[in-house]
Order: sequence, then C-alpha cells, then structure tokens
Amino acid sequence: MTITTIQYKITWEKLPDDFPLPDDPVDNINQPTLAAGLSDILEQAGYLQEDVLTATNYGVCATLDGKMVVKAPDWMYVRHIWVSRDEVYRSYTPQLQGEIPTIVMEFISDTEGSEYSIKPTYPPGKWFFYERVLQVRYYAIFDPQTGLLEFYQLDDSGRYQLQQPNPNGHYWVEGLDLFLGVWQGTKGNRTGYWLRWWDESGQMLLWGAELVEQERLRAEQEQQRAEQERQRAEQERLRAEQEQQRAEQERLRAEALIAQLRAAGIEPEA
Repeated sequence: MTITTIQYKITWEKLPDDFPLPDDPVDNINQPTLAAGLSDILEQAGYLQEDVLTATNYGVCATLDGKMVVKAPDWMYVRHIWVSRDEVYRSYTPQLQGEIPTIVMEFISDTEGSEYSIKPTYPPGKWFFYERVLQVRYYAIFDPQTGLLEFYQLDDSGRYQLQQPNPNGHYWVEGLDLFLGVWQGTKGNRTGYWLRWWDESGQMLLWGAELVEQERLRAEQEQQRAEQERQRAEQERLRAEQEQQRAEQERLRAEALIAQLRAAGIEPEA
C-alpha cells in the first residue's frame, strides 16, 4: 500500500529480519512502570483481546522513499492487528500488519525532548512521524514529574491540535472508548503521577493489585457481616433462652402460689 505526501513516498513494508533495532536503555526507571500500568488496567478490564496490541518502547515501522524508519513510542495501543502475534514479535508495520495505532504516548524524561520533534528530513522526528507519516489520531505527551498531560488530536487538515480536558480533567479516546487522565498516588514502589483510564460513566478502572485488594476488603467485610449475623443469632438465641427461663420461673411461681392457697384451704379459681 502506498501513500504520497509532499515530503515522502510512504510504503508499508515488513521490517527485515536482519534490520538492527536500537538497543538503547530507556531514559529512566519510571517509563516502563508507567507504561505497564496503562496496559495492566486494560487487561484487567477485558480490553486486551487477542487481536489488540499494546507495546512499550517497541518499533513501529514505515518506509520513506525506500528507507526504513523505526520509531519506538513509550506506549501505544493498536485496536486490531490481522496477523499472528509471532509476526509482530520484533516490530509492527501499520497498514501491512494491522490498523494505525489509535494512540501513542511519550513520557518526558530529563533528556532533550524528542517528543516534540517536527524534523521533516530523514530520519524524521517523532512528532512528524506520528502526525504526518502514521497519522495516529491521538498523541499524548506526559511529564511524570509535574503531572502535566498534553493531549493532541488530528484535525481535519491532518495536524495535531492541543485538546482541552472535560470538567474532570480527562480526555476521551475514541476507538478505545475510554477517558485518559492523570491520577496521583502509589502503586508498588512508586508514588507520584500516573496515567489512568476512566470508563464512559466516569468510573476509574482499577489495576490488578487494586482489584485484589478490593476483593480482599470485600471478603473481609463479608466475613465481618457473617460474624455480626452469627453474633446477632447468638444474642437472639440467648434472648429466647432467657425468655424461656423467665416463663419457666413464672410457671413455677404460679404453681407455688396455688400450692400455698390450697394449703390454706383456698381453692384457686380455674
């Protein structure tokens, strides 16, 4: 499949098996953790079917004027791939192996911000590649240190426009049909700002660890409720037993009174 733009003739070709992928380490320890948190939520909520692809620092390919370009977003979501997962083990070529990613994300690090690079000459910058070559509908740039989330969407002219959040501070991602937003808190050993998902009703989707904790609390509450019910039943049993004892004492008292009356020659009325 071929698309012609002012800058490049774009073709979608499989990455050659011998193509050297960059093996640079990620910029900091937070990037894999943030990315894993995004995928974890989707998995727990049942959004990661077999034909869905999410990836971290993973090559996305296009061929520009016969030259292969590979960019590795910090996180991306592809709604539908139409090849086996074995075929996208090393890299992913949109249009050839599946849909254009619905959203790509970059997490700002302490190094120079390539996230904003609109460099059009080969090899093009990330912004140019996502916007002009791949034409990814949503591009999110997140600063984990400040919690600032910039959310861009392609307009009708094919250019990214900065979007404004809804009153809850969230952004709607069509195709995923979820809201993306920033949350502050602790997961594992990291406390700080995170990117998280909310459903259409505004309910925050939970990480696996949160679901486990929620289930633990639910089971604990159920156990407490059962214990309270047991105690209530025991109190009811004791109350009934006390009532029975009181009735028995009343019966014995009445029999003793009757016996006293008869001993005095008085026959009590029936």
